Amino acid sequence: MNGESTRQKKVGRQIQRDLGKIFQESSRELFAGKMITVTRVRMSPDLSLARVYLSVFPQVQQEEFDALVNVHKKEIRYRLGQYLRNQLRSIPELAFFLDDSLDYIERIDDLLKE
Repeated sequence: MNGESTRQKKVGRQIQRDLGKIFQESSRELFAGKMITVTRVRMSPDLSLARVYLSVFPQVQQEEFDALVNVHKKEIRYRLGQYLRNQLRSIPELAFFLDDSLDYIERIDDLLKE
């Protein structure tokens, strides 16, 4: 099967919305006031793993990103479970990745301006 199934896409979109709320509500207390945006969520075929791509403003390096987000992974998953408890049988494991697509676009834009 090519790509994600309809169910994977629906669950991914719901997780993206709910994680967006969580990051918005708890950015000050957990993430030192950094603005974190969920850019994309990819679900595994069995819905047990969510690959979450995040954009952080102001920009951070990979080590700082790991310190910001992966330290609070259990708490984020718990809060996500509060939103999804009536919709999913089990809450997927979360794997966070730094989305650098905006940096890539900015780099290309700068090159084109030269």
